[in-house]
Amino acid sequence: MLNDVERECIVKHGYGLHSFAHALVDTFERLSVEPITPELHAQIQSFAHSIADHPIETLPDVPQTLQYLSGRHHLILMTKGAIVEQTGKIERSGLKEYFAAAEIVAEKNRATYEAVIGKYELAHDSTWMVGNSPKSDINPALAAGLHAVFVPHGDTWILEHEDVNAAPPPQRLLIVGRFAELCEHF
Repeated sequence: MLNDVERECIVKHGYGLHSFAHALVDTFERLSVEPITPELHAQIQSFAHSIADHPIETLPDVPQTLQYLSGRHHLILMTKGAIVEQTGKIERSGLKEYFAAAEIVAEKNRATYEAVIGKYELAHDSTWMVGNSPKSDINPALAAGLHAVFVPHGDTWILEHEDVNAAPPPQRLLIVGRFAELCEHF
């Protein structure tokens, strides 16, 4: 039920902790036989907001891989969500130095990718999207004419799951088992 409520809250509130907090409260209200008290409401909200202070955890070899790639390529970080929240995550991650730019967008879809391609004057034949989400990374990047690298991860948010589309020629789709494998290809 939480996944269904989250989908509804994303439409109303966008991505981020604010939306997640609404989803937790809404889900509890739908499942509870008793009315929600102000104290219980505050407690549920605190669960969501405790995530904001959680340290950023990177996957194995991510800093080293980004260091290697940034010396060879122009890297742009693109993420979706609340600007202040995502900016804070980028800062706390310690990875900002490896990126020439960071784009924080409301949604990652074909139109957004096309806008970023235009903004940075990226060449379709040499630009790759690397990500773990078929829904927000791989499929819309392919639809916008880019190449893509899919790095599957078992903890990818369920709302980001969908089948990975095939790359239409001459585009390429690469699937790697670990982020560090990017060094073997780029």
